[in-house]
Amino acid sequence: MSLMEFKNFPLVPHMVFGRGSFNQLHEIIEPNRKSNNAPFIFLVDDVFKENKSLIARIPLRYNDKIIFISASEEPKTKYVDQYRDQIKKEFPENPSGIIGIGGGTLMDYAKAIALMLTNPGSSADYQGWDLIKNKGIYHVGIPTLSGTGAEVSRTAVLTGPEKKLGLNSDFTPFDQLILDSSLLTGIPKNQWFYTGMDCYIHCIESLNGTFLNAFSRSCGDQSLSLCREVFLHKDGIDEDSQEKLMAASWHGGMSIANSQVGVAHAMSYGLSFLLGTRHGIGNCIVFDQLEEFYPQGVTEFKLMVAKHGVEIPKGICKDLTEKQFDIMIDVALSLTPLWENALGKDWQKTITRGKLRSLYELM
Repeated sequence: MSLMEFKNFPLVPHMVFGRGSFNQLHEIIEPNRKSNNAPFIFLVDDVFKENKSLIARIPLRYNDKIIFISASEEPKTKYVDQYRDQIKKEFPENPSGIIGIGGGTLMDYAKAIALMLTNPGSSADYQGWDLIKNKGIYHVGIPTLSGTGAEVSRTAVLTGPEKKLGLNSDFTPFDQLILDSSLLTGIPKNQWFYTGMDCYIHCIESLNGTFLNAFSRSCGDQSLSLCREVFLHKDGIDEDSQEKLMAASWHGGMSIANSQVGVAHAMSYGLSFLLGTRHGIGNCIVFDQLEEFYPQGVTEFKLMVAKHGVEIPKGICKDLTEKQFDIMIDVALSLTPLWENALGKDWQKTITRGKLRSLYELM
C-alpha cells in the first residue's frame, strides 16, 4: 500500500497581534541585525511620506534606510529588479532585513525583494510555482490594510512583461509579522471595502473549491464569519472592525495558502495585466458577475455593496479590441491551479475562450 503524500506548507514562524504592537518593532528586529554595516531596509507606502508621527516611530539605526514605494499600481517585476539593484549598489553587504509597511502591494514588494537579493537574474524568471532556489534575507510584514492575506501567503504577486503571476515558493512567507490594527486608522471607505472584499471573495473561492480540506475550511469559516460581522452587521470602520478584519485577513490567507483561490482571482489577473486594475477592485468587478459559479456568495456580496454604498465599476471592457480580449483570456487561462480548484481537473470543459469572453463582456 502506498502512502499518500501531503504538501508540507510553510508558515510565518513569528507573529505579534495587538493595537500598538508597532512600538515593539525595534526589540523584535534588532536581534536579527548582522552588523552595523548591514542595514534594515524599510519599504514604506509613500502615502505615509507626510505622516511624520508614523515615520518617527520607525526605529532607524546606523545606516538603516527608508525607501518609499508608490502603491498606485500593482507590483511589477521591473520595479522589484530596480529596487534590488539599488540596494545592492548602495550596500556592498546584503541588508540584515527587509521590512514592508503598507498594504498588499508593499507586502508583495517586501517578499519579492528579500528573495531577489539572494537569487540571480530577474524576478520575472521566477513567476510560477517553486522556482525560487535560495532562501531570501530576513523579512518582516507590517500591514496597514487588511484583506489581501499577503501577510501570510507563500506568494508575492507580480506583473511581469508577459504575465501576472506570483513568486510562489516555500521561501516567500515572512519571517515575522506585526499585526497592529491601529495602523488601519484613516483608510478611505472605498479602499477599506475593496480590500476587505478581497478577503471575503478568496474565502468563498476556497470554501467552494475542490482543494478544500479540514484545515483550510476551519480557517476559511472563521475568516468568513468575521467578514460578515464587519460588512453585514456594522456601519463603519471602528476599532472593533479593524481588529476583526485584520484577524479575518490572517485566517483567510491561511485558508487559501492550504487550498487555492478560484474563478474571480483568475479573471481579475487578466484585468490587472491588461488594464492595470487594482487587485481588490478587480476582484469585486469580476465577482459581481459570477452568480453562475458562486450564487450564495455573490448574493451576499451585493448586500454588502448596498449596505456600504460602494460603487462597483461597470463597462470597463466595453471598448476593448479583439486583441485585448485575447490578452486577458490568455492570462486567465494560464492560472491552471485556480481553475482546477474552482471546477476540478476537467475545468477546460467549462472554461473555454468563448466562455471567458462572454464573462468579460459583462464587466
